[in-house]
Amino acid sequence: MTQTIPARPDTRFVAGMAAVDKVNVAGLESQLRRHVSGEVRFDTATLAMYANDASNFRQVPIGVVVPKTLDDVVETVRACHTYHAPVLCRGGGTSLSGETVNVAVVIDFSKYLTDILDIDAQRRLATVQTGVINEQLNRATGEYGLVFGPDPSSHSRCTLGGNIGNNSCGVHSIQSHLYGPGPRTSDNTHELDVVTYDGARFTVGVNEEDDLDSIIAAGGRKGEIYAALRDLRDEYAEDIRKGYPDVDELPRRVSGYNLDELLPEKGFNVARALVGTESTCAVALTATVMLTPAMVHRTLVVIQYDSIGEAGDAVPDLMAWKPIGLEAVDSLLVHNQELTGANASGRAALPRLKSDGAWVFMQFGSDEPGESLRRAEEFVGWLRKKKDYDDDRIVLARSKQDGGNSDELWSIREAGLGSTAFPADSGDHWPGWEDSAVPPNRVGDYLRDLQQLYADHDLRGAMYGHLGEGCIHSRISFDLRHKDGLATYRHFMEAAGDLVASYGGSMSGEHGDGQQRAELLGKQYGPRLMEAMRKFKLIWDPEWKMNPGKVIDPYRFDENLKLGTDYNPPRPKVKFAYEVDGGDFAHAALRCVGVGKCRVPDAQMTMCPSYQVTREEKHSTRGRARLLFEMLRGEVITDGWQSAEVADALDLCLACKGCTSDCPVEVDIPTYKAEFLYHHFRSLRRWRPRYAYAFGFIDQAARLASAIPELANFATQTPVLSRIAKAVGGIDRRRPLPTFAPMTLQQWFSGRPVVNASGPRVVLFPDTFNNRLHTDVGVACVEAIEAAGWRVIMPTGHICCGRPLYDYGFLDVAERYLRDVLSQLRDEIRAGTPIVGMEPSCLAVFKDELPKLLPHDDDADRLVRNSYHFAEFLTKFDVELPTMSGTQALLWGHCHQRATGGVDADQQVLEKMGVDVQSVSGGCCGLAGSWGFEQGKYDISMDCGEQALLPAIRKNPGALVVANGFSCQTQISDAGVATPLHLAQVMAGVPPGRPEPSTRVRAARVGIPVAAMALAGAGASWALASALRRR
Repeated sequence: MTQTIPARPDTRFVAGMAAVDKVNVAGLESQLRRHVSGEVRFDTATLAMYANDASNFRQVPIGVVVPKTLDDVVETVRACHTYHAPVLCRGGGTSLSGETVNVAVVIDFSKYLTDILDIDAQRRLATVQTGVINEQLNRATGEYGLVFGPDPSSHSRCTLGGNIGNNSCGVHSIQSHLYGPGPRTSDNTHELDVVTYDGARFTVGVNEEDDLDSIIAAGGRKGEIYAALRDLRDEYAEDIRKGYPDVDELPRRVSGYNLDELLPEKGFNVARALVGTESTCAVALTATVMLTPAMVHRTLVVIQYDSIGEAGDAVPDLMAWKPIGLEAVDSLLVHNQELTGANASGRAALPRLKSDGAWVFMQFGSDEPGESLRRAEEFVGWLRKKKDYDDDRIVLARSKQDGGNSDELWSIREAGLGSTAFPADSGDHWPGWEDSAVPPNRVGDYLRDLQQLYADHDLRGAMYGHLGEGCIHSRISFDLRHKDGLATYRHFMEAAGDLVASYGGSMSGEHGDGQQRAELLGKQYGPRLMEAMRKFKLIWDPEWKMNPGKVIDPYRFDENLKLGTDYNPPRPKVKFAYEVDGGDFAHAALRCVGVGKCRVPDAQMTMCPSYQVTREEKHSTRGRARLLFEMLRGEVITDGWQSAEVADALDLCLACKGCTSDCPVEVDIPTYKAEFLYHHFRSLRRWRPRYAYAFGFIDQAARLASAIPELANFATQTPVLSRIAKAVGGIDRRRPLPTFAPMTLQQWFSGRPVVNASGPRVVLFPDTFNNRLHTDVGVACVEAIEAAGWRVIMPTGHICCGRPLYDYGFLDVAERYLRDVLSQLRDEIRAGTPIVGMEPSCLAVFKDELPKLLPHDDDADRLVRNSYHFAEFLTKFDVELPTMSGTQALLWGHCHQRATGGVDADQQVLEKMGVDVQSVSGGCCGLAGSWGFEQGKYDISMDCGEQALLPAIRKNPGALVVANGFSCQTQISDAGVATPLHLAQVMAGVPPGRPEPSTRVRAARVGIPVAAMALAGAGASWALASALRRR
């Protein structure tokens, strides 16, 4: 198979990607599979996912290689050279400028090439493979009191290779500027092991001026390149000196190539000259980087200003205090967070919260405890006495480790991109001019001029960023779908380029040029230096195959758009409302902005447990969202709702709802999964697996089993019969099956007298699990609420929220279940009676799925408002609690509870009771309702639990484990690490057992079916004998 790809017409002349070339893809793939031990992927799902990054651009790659070794990378590049295929290196895929998408073979370093090879604390150096994550490197070097200074906001998932490609900086680039080697990744790079497009591998370093002659004399590809670089440097030296401001004048000069690093007075730093080339020159295999004192004791000062321009004017005075971070956010960004309720505690702590201006976040750091606080207090005193700042303009906050709340305030700044992407009151906002930089002492004037430029083009966008280094972030309300909108986009970008150039600034201050700003580089550097950069690339890549069309002779910034004038996906009729997306499933699929928070490999939050275990892009929130977007686009994935690629990616989604609260733009994969499966299985081409029926209708199966629990338990607990039951139900044979209770909670409750007849009413929802399996939990919940004087009401008939139905796409049935709930509870709902859930996942249906399926039903809305998780009810109504002392507990919150209210209430209840409680969070227990029961998922289910929950329990063997969710309790018990209790059981002191019916009832319940079966057997035997006699 041969593929036609874009190409540069003639590398001798200035030209874009106007020509075409042909690549023998079949031959290329075959050679890669023969020589690469890693993963070689040319399937449509992979192509679809890697066609996107966090930018405005989309380009479908030729194929993707996920190398396991550095030799794999070399072999991949050599194979591409043999077949004349372009090459693109990719780390976390979080780039905002289009540099990590191209019609090329993409090499993804992030899965396997993550080793930290050496840390030399004495020399303050670390050597790593370039797939290592920024934060993981700093965690390792932090043990020596050192960090790699540049820390982009994506530091928890971006790779060092990506930092090298973009010349990244981050919040604490000021720290590395003032207390370390310098602000940019280039300033912190010591050595690179590289491979060129023709397959040559060698090391480049810094301060090689004195060795230049001997390196050139040694010959080889390295000597040839160094000789050409020396000649280039000598030819353009004066132009470089004039056109490249010093880093102290313009700390964030990131755009273009770092030709100044070749100057003799700089030392001929080839490694640093390659940093920021965005995969357009060579491939970095390993890197030795320089480290900065960690200064882990930190104190934050937040200052209010009447405008962000005024805040910018203050930068020179503020920087004189040598902070380690100096950030700013404007009031529009805070307003956007108010619309969604994000970071409420942090926003509440802002000084003069109702201001229409801006806030500066100034962070002090020190290696010694107390020093940063002392410095911050001196600074606050100076603001008050010398600058006449009013007290209410200033807030001083200590770090969390020092007992303060600075993390809550920082969260406002860190949520900048997510909260400005889809503001509820002003439409979609996009990157484009999101990281321009100017000299810090001119940033105030620049901000005012930039705001005027927005107004001139009728554009809107919150402003925030690295004020102390003159770098401003902003997502802008560009219209990227219509011809006139794209004309405005182009006019604005060109005018903004002129503006930043007039300030002596940089088109990019940390995100790189890629395709987004490369077209504007001539405004910053002029034709002579652009010619020098073109020659620099040709020295490294004479065939112009390294990430072509990016940085030098680039694609235009209004082509290869993810949207554009031809964007018109189908808008299929859907079951859910998608209110935040205007009812448009296509917009929901577009919601992922690609910043990859779901790719954090450690279980720091719930999202995304399947990625935490597999490290697979398609098993991340982002990967799944990209596949749904491509499904609707219909170019790479062409089978629509019947797509096997999408179904495969969604199969390992635990529907934990982590993304609904952890994703910065609220991508809701569990809802999208339910929607997709609903349509997917409506086709006769697609059939649900057996377990979909076994678990989707678990309420009905449990209802039948509860009629004869003794026989049901005999069938599920006897080894041979249990294996048959599991095989029939599609259940993994290693997963134990739960036992059914001797009597249901409803039966127990209806057979006892009314308690607190005149007390306030509360409905306790009898979910399937606590009604028919864990009835001891149900009893404890009833008694705990009654002990506080409330009258518990419990429905008497069969009732179910339908939670498992969503996991298999039974949405019509799920809707009927919800309408039945509303029918049975209507009087209590309209009376405002609290509805309390014992099982978090069932109660979460009322808070989450119900309003999405029945958005215009008033009773549904009333139920949403009156629904409470168990502990939420206790705290909301100030229910009297028992006391206990001397008890230590680990609190594990069900994922659905974390997403629909959180577990703070549970912690408050336990603490109020006198329990010494430690909250455990991160990832999912791994059972996720029925998911961990499904055949083939046992191992990954247990691996999910091993990310955070199970290790935490093992580290605290004497602690009580509090877990309210049935699936969480089951997973913990199956793992054999503890016997978990529901909060109500803890409140009981001595947990009640499962209630049992009388001996007569149990005997009759077993005897009658056994007698009936015996009679039927006897009848069959008699009939058979009679038939034989007649013969």
